[in-house]
Amino acid sequence: MAIRPSGARSSVLPISYGHLAVALLCGIVLRLFFVTRFPFHAGDTKFYEELARNWLDHGVYGLFIQGQLTVVDQRMPGYPAFLATVYSIFGRTRSAVMFVQAAVDLATCVIAAMIAGRIAPARKKSLATAIALWLAVLCPFTASYTAAILTETLAAFFTTLALLVLVWGVTASATASANDPRQVRAQDPRGTLWLTRMFLLAGLVAGLGTLVRPETPLVLAAAGIVICVWWRRPADWWKVALAGLWMAVGLIAALTPWAARNARTMGRIEFLAPHYAESAGDYIPRGFYAWTRTWMVRYRDAYGVTWAVGKKPIAMDAIPSAAFDSDAERVRVANLLATYNSDSRMTPALDRRFETLAHERAVAHPLRTFFWIPVERALVIWFTPRVDVLRYSGELWPLAEERRANPAEFDVTLFFGLLNFVYAGLALAGAWRFRSNPGCAVLILYLLIRTVLLTQLPTVEPRYVVVCFPAVAALGALAFANSKRDDGQCERGDSLAASGVYDR
Repeated sequence: MAIRPSGARSSVLPISYGHLAVALLCGIVLRLFFVTRFPFHAGDTKFYEELARNWLDHGVYGLFIQGQLTVVDQRMPGYPAFLATVYSIFGRTRSAVMFVQAAVDLATCVIAAMIAGRIAPARKKSLATAIALWLAVLCPFTASYTAAILTETLAAFFTTLALLVLVWGVTASATASANDPRQVRAQDPRGTLWLTRMFLLAGLVAGLGTLVRPETPLVLAAAGIVICVWWRRPADWWKVALAGLWMAVGLIAALTPWAARNARTMGRIEFLAPHYAESAGDYIPRGFYAWTRTWMVRYRDAYGVTWAVGKKPIAMDAIPSAAFDSDAERVRVANLLATYNSDSRMTPALDRRFETLAHERAVAHPLRTFFWIPVERALVIWFTPRVDVLRYSGELWPLAEERRANPAEFDVTLFFGLLNFVYAGLALAGAWRFRSNPGCAVLILYLLIRTVLLTQLPTVEPRYVVVCFPAVAALGALAFANSKRDDGQCERGDSLAASGVYDR
């Protein structure tokens, strides 16, 4: 049964102001709980904070290296700029940053609700919007990260906003085509101008998000695939070219100031930060990383292996048995690590030996290396309990032992772990029911592309999918919206004016 809100409705959400206020109030209470009880900072926090302070105090985007303030390009400037803005307005406290992040995250929840309402058929818009809003505001995964001085909250905002613009653009154009295909063939100037604005805006928003997290343009890649499939007829190719051009223009426009800064201060044009966040002249052990990708499927292995490279010795005990296919290979790895541990330096010659080992393992077991390992990594990053910001171990096995050792931590970890399956299950159901909707296809492809990318990182990073949960909430709400043929007729009956195609 569709929700029929009483009282006035907001102009952009098909639910009442009262309903919206209650949901946001519950959301802010949850976020304040995490902010006050579980404030969190990680290794990257100090870099972001120092960049923000130096930007404010010295007008330099840089770090103190050996006592000298040095311009750097290791991190994208979006999050340090956000911190600097908060510092200049509310003071240089982490609490101020967390409170602002809580507000930003609530805005993200509203955007997620708008996405669900946009995709849902006419008779189910209120229901889908309301459910998406509640799934988003009560999501502990995104709420807990508002208490972390990390990029996730701000990246989720820009990513979700870009998805909303893209979903709006592809669904409105599809509605226009269904109502009057002649308008598409005629290339109506008002429709062309509207498409230009929407895809330019999508590119700009994605570009701003890229200044926070460099993988944000994946939203444009997902939309580009959908556009090419949806507008595959020759009569629609002009729209494909139009969308691609203006998304690229918007993206480049947002990134150009950063590229210009790098050209002026670093002597090279760079639109993105270095892939491994390295400084100029740093040696990146790509061969060693290639070897870890042939066996690493656990987040905790990163602490004793990947993140230890160049900083401390790596013990053989830190390497799981899955890293060896034979006793001879175990001895070979032990010898390589012994060479490394002598001075904790990964030299190019030693790195090439790890690269050779990685190649041999991949050739011997290609299915494992290129399919099963990425699948296992994908399952880990999506279904880990995600309690690291609570400073919990996240351990559940063996069940009885972990339960006896710390009942409260075990219960929270188990709850968070099960909640992953609830959100993922709802999202899969919603994605399946609306799989033919171009807006839904954008969300699905974005989640798939991002997941594939994350499986190719040197480490297994569950926190990088926190950015995806607003989209997951939007898809989850669609599981409750009926997508039968009669609802589709109602959706196609929405006028072009209601879709905003010809709004000026």
